[in-house]
Amino acid sequence: MLPTALGACSVLLTGCFAGTGSPGAGPGDGGHGRVRVAMMQPPRSGLSPLSDDAFKLSRWSTAETLVELDRDGNAEPVLATGWKQSGKTWTFTVREGVTFHDGTGLTAQSVVTSLRAAASASPKPRILDGVDLSVKALGPRTVAVTTAAADPLLPQRLSSPQLSVLAAKAYRGRTVDPVGAGTGPFELVKVNGSASATLDRYDGYWGGKAKAAGIDVTFVPDGTARAAALRSGEADIVEAVPVSQARLLDEKLITEVPMPRTNTLYLNTRSGPFEDPGLRAAAREAIDAEEIVRSVYEGRADVAKGLLGPALPWAAKLRQDVRHGAAGEPDGTEITIGTFTDRAELPEVAQILQQQLQSAGFKVRLDVREYANIEADALAGEFDAFILSRATVLDSGDAAAYLYSDFASEGSFNIPQLADPAVDKALTEASGTAVGDARRKAIMGAEAAVLATDAAVPMLHERVVQGDAAGVTGAAHDPRERELVTIDTYVR
Repeated sequence: MLPTALGACSVLLTGCFAGTGSPGAGPGDGGHGRVRVAMMQPPRSGLSPLSDDAFKLSRWSTAETLVELDRDGNAEPVLATGWKQSGKTWTFTVREGVTFHDGTGLTAQSVVTSLRAAASASPKPRILDGVDLSVKALGPRTVAVTTAAADPLLPQRLSSPQLSVLAAKAYRGRTVDPVGAGTGPFELVKVNGSASATLDRYDGYWGGKAKAAGIDVTFVPDGTARAAALRSGEADIVEAVPVSQARLLDEKLITEVPMPRTNTLYLNTRSGPFEDPGLRAAAREAIDAEEIVRSVYEGRADVAKGLLGPALPWAAKLRQDVRHGAAGEPDGTEITIGTFTDRAELPEVAQILQQQLQSAGFKVRLDVREYANIEADALAGEFDAFILSRATVLDSGDAAAYLYSDFASEGSFNIPQLADPAVDKALTEASGTAVGDARRKAIMGAEAAVLATDAAVPMLHERVVQGDAAGVTGAAHDPRERELVTIDTYVR
């Protein structure tokens, strides 16, 4: 059941998107008013940057990293102005003139505090899976980051929102608290549990003054309610509009962008029926992805040829042949498939998969909950199979990190519980190869190794469907889901 505040939004939208900014946070100085945003998933970890909540902080332009990625995945300066590599050590120069939202200044020691907190967290941010790093300040503006093995991808890793640099006060409690501790153009001033968040413009931002006075965020897991908020004018920006709702909206308000996100069925290889590779192969053969794209996504998705999709155009050119094992006979084998309601299409996908697998001879039970209530069970291997909409280059712009996280025996997001020596070897090779064509080829070799195990059955690649009200200017449409409201976003 949804929390009371969110349930109310699903039934009665009036008031759920009312401005909650601080007094005096109006346009002023020729600026614009506040931006109202309806977001899909409530915070999972109190907006800790060490969790996936970091991507919310990034999308609200409140927390920043040393570097960011351009469209091609190359690292560009943000809080660091330059860097160089010498063996296992990368040295970064910290930008001058930056203040945190609490008024303290950014220094090399600030960076050290934030990166050490991430490196010592349990679990680690997934971008640091398989990476052992140490950090030290060489001076007031110089930071050295050293890894156990030479890491050609370190600047890209440091672009992950989970490695945001926050003020010292954020790290004084048992959890990392980002309220009033970022460096971005908007200051996070209030978090109302899983219901809402409020950000005000930070006029001391090093990169200039934001055009909007602030951001009022409401968390609305129900996709129909999010779309209704756009139709009624109660939200200015709506993320993740369900495809079933997109056709009901004015097409002028909808932006559709192919994104590096794959809808995949993960099969538990450690325990239960899918410990048998023959039954995994039988499940793979039973799935008709074209039916799912046609009936659930109404054609607003692409049938998967592998784990990496059309948002990475080089993947199709380098894709390798996969040798799958022979399919066994289900013969009434009982399985439980888990998924979550936060992405409106997934329960429908689960129902179609249930029908397809039952037609192949399985007996299928579904377990569908909110993501916050199901993630721990999925990671613990409590399901025979799990349907997940997974971003494939979310953290570093490099698919090797996603593959390692999800399929390495030591991966922190290994839902299929895979421990395969051939896969581990391929992932290690991909992770250690220098950035460029050779690395991309190694990544596709790792993809082939994963697919050969049938631990994951990629079904489709999603497209992000975002709704922007007619008066919205400058909203980001980011396939990596790192940007949404930026310094240039405002409502006319």
